[in-house]
This record gives sequence, structure tokens and C-alpha cells, in this order.
Amino acid sequence: MAELYGTRWTGSFGVSADQSHAWAAALGGLSGLQIAAGLAALTTSQDEQLRKWPPSAPEFRSLCENRTPEAFGLPSEGQAYREACANAHPAMVDRARWSHEAVFHAAKETGFYDLNHMPVQHSRRLFARNYAIACRKVMAGEKLAEIPKALPEKVGRRTESIGRAALANIRGTLQGTNHE
Repeated sequence: MAELYGTRWTGSFGVSADQSHAWAAALGGLSGLQIAAGLAALTTSQDEQLRKWPPSAPEFRSLCENRTPEAFGLPSEGQAYREACANAHPAMVDRARWSHEAVFHAAKETGFYDLNHMPVQHSRRLFARNYAIACRKVMAGEKLAEIPKALPEKVGRRTESIGRAALANIRGTLQGTNHE
């Protein structure tokens, strides 16, 4: 910040960062990517006040957190969906090029087959959900891990004894006697 604001910053906050300072507390929990996005927002801001004077710690935190995916180098949802559909085509196996790992991740979670075979309105909605989750993770500095699928309405309990009983039932049906 001293590089951006010079004496306006150092006069108020000093040259070096103090870990017990209010700014350190206000920025706690932000990733390096988020802070970089906040700094980029300061340098590209059209707000005359932000270009002249440093923001308060809460204002800067807001700039860091409330950035669009594009501020993190991610394509827009529409661009990402088109890329995912193009790369999901069977002809693209081993040739697909992804603009960002979040696009690949969202496409994988949506399912390459589904991207090719579902009606557009359904695949787009599913992709949008998965891409939003991937973007939030990237913007928070988290690693992209598998996105859990929704559970079916009714989940049955499976054990070895239940499986053996079901097999015995099927065998009995096939042999003409039912062993329940």
C-alpha cells in the first residue's frame, strides 16, 4: 500500500506491517489471491477517492472479497460453459485445452456425457451450479476437490447380510421357490 499511496499511507500506518495492527486483524482469513484482487481493484478503480486516499481496512477487505470471477482470471460463466461443451465432445479426448482448471473441474463434475446429451437448459443449469462452486473455491484460495452430488430422496442401507439375503431371494425366485 505504501507503493500505491506513498506518504498518505505511511503517515497513517507506518512503513512496515505490524501483526497486531487493525489491518492485520481485518484482513485475517483472506487468501493471497483475494488480497491481490483487492490491490488490483485499487489500481483499476474509477473512484477518484480510492485513487487518492487509501481505503479503510473494512473497505479494502470488501474489495478483496467482492470480486467477480473475471478478476481472478476466470472466464465468465457463458464462456466457461461454451468451452466445457466444446471440450466435452468425444473428438476432443486428449486434445482439449482448458482456460482454467475451474472450467475443467466444473465440466468434470457436470459430466462430459451430460454436457453432450442433456438438453441445453438442464446441462447449463447444472454446469452453472458446479462452476459457481469451483469459482468460490478458487477465489477463496482453496484447492478444487470433488463436488458432492446430491443424495437421492430415499437412501437405503446396505450391509453384507442384506446383500446375501437379496441374492438368496433372487436365487429362490429363479429356482421357483422364494426364500424370504
